[in-house]
Parts: sequence; C-alpha cells; structure tokens
Amino acid sequence: MSTRIIIFAKAPVAGLAKTRLIPALGADGAANLARRMLSSTLDAAMSANTGPVELCMTPAPGAIEWQDVPLPPGIELGDQGDGDLGQRMARAARRGLLNNEQVLLIGTDCPQLSPLLLRRAAKRLTDNDALLHPTMDGGYALLGLRRFHALLFEHMPWSTDRVANLTRECIARLGWHCVLGERLQDIDEPNDLFWLPAAWARWLHHSTPKADHDVRV
Repeated sequence: MSTRIIIFAKAPVAGLAKTRLIPALGADGAANLARRMLSSTLDAAMSANTGPVELCMTPAPGAIEWQDVPLPPGIELGDQGDGDLGQRMARAARRGLLNNEQVLLIGTDCPQLSPLLLRRAAKRLTDNDALLHPTMDGGYALLGLRRFHALLFEHMPWSTDRVANLTRECIARLGWHCVLGERLQDIDEPNDLFWLPAAWARWLHHSTPKADHDVRV
C-alpha cells in the first residue's frame, strides 16, 4: 500500500527558519540547526520506503533561498502556497490523497521521526481513518490520513497547546476512527534544545560556540 509522506519545511536560511531559537543560537546557528533537521527528516522519510516523498516548500521550489540546500534524488517538490498553515496543509493533504491511498503529514522539527516510526505509522494507518502523533507542547508531529476533510485544518489555533486536542475533537465529530501514537518532542523553543540527540548537541555546541543554550551533551 502506497503512503505518501509530505514534509512541510521552510528554507533553512538565517532569519526565516527556527526563528524562536535565535535568542539561544543566533540567526546563523538556528539556520544551521534547521538545515540539519531538514536533512534528517528527508533521510528518514526516504529510508522509510513507504511510497513517494514530497517536500512541500516555502518559498516555492526554485527560489534563491533553496539554491544551496542539497536535496536527495527522487524527492518530489511542491509549493506550500499562500494562506495560513491550515490552508497550506489542507491543500497538500487533499492533493496527496487524490493519487495515494494514505498520506503522512510531517514537519522537520522532530528528530524522533525515524524510518521505523514512519513505517509503523503507515502500517497502523491502514486500519484507521486517521493517526496522530501529538507532541509535548500540545501540537502534533505527524498527522496520517486516509480521508480528507477541511474541518481538520480550519480555524485551528496553530502554535498553541490546543492543536492536538482540537484536531482529535474534529476527527471524532466526523465519526472517523483515529489511532493515537506516542507523544513526541518537537524542537521549537530554547528549552527544547535539551532534547536534541546527544550527537546533535555536541555538533551544535561546536558549531555555535557563542550561543547561550542548555543542551544535553
């Protein structure tokens, strides 16, 4: 069964990506971490081997911000387009489900999205309408869908601790069956840097020596 993985990402350039980490890492340090997280997520999605992998980009493919960002062969490129996060995710999900039996929508903020986790998510989704991996901050790191409805993305208070619960309520109102995956940890705020993989923390410590951050080493 083909499962399309759709990765939402901003170009990892200073001042655009991971801006909430700039107070801890500086603009260049935050961009460097964003680049590493993008690369890790792309590798995990390709290695999961569940089906097509699409990078849904902002700015659009071909923009100068992406010029020096290496992307793996075989990746499909898409444009997030205009609108809030919900509108952009809704368009991508609807499009993905036109030619694929199911989709996994993910970002690049969660190092725990391993090939194994993605394969398991795809397998668990086959017997359900939706699958959700919530995050510790109340959002979610992965939303899997076999059906589309705009309700999941409309009037959602994005970047708040209500997103995962409200999404589950929407799924319940639709009468869909949803499986809940384990809670994961996003890297969004300076305090989240503690949860970076140890190897990443050591790399970050050496690559941003002037940053004032608390990371696990």
